[in-house]
Amino acid sequence: MIYKFKSQAAAEVIMLQANGEQMLSIIGKEPSVQGIVTVDQIPAAIAALDAAIEVHEAAVAKRREHPELVVEVEGDSVRLRDRAAPFIDLLKTSAQAGKDVVWGV
Repeated sequence: MIYKFKSQAAAEVIMLQANGEQMLSIIGKEPSVQGIVTVDQIPAAIAALDAAIEVHEAAVAKRREHPELVVEVEGDSVRLRDRAAPFIDLLKTSAQAGKDVVWGV
């Protein structure tokens, strides 16, 4: 399955299932075929993504500093910051325009 996040304010953001579900999980949404992030929910979603990025980068830094430690970092070799950037941009642009972000519609 592919997630297509859409807004009337910007171009859509397309993610593979695992990555789309990761974004939804971070922002507190249930992975589903359809859904919405309302304008009122966008600031909290952006804050949640920013916090997750900080945690992810701290874990990566810790692993780099102490290679003998086993530090679990979710996902593949793509940094969460890079993976989430287009979605965060979509959320910010949508918030500025007063538009919701939807998927599966």
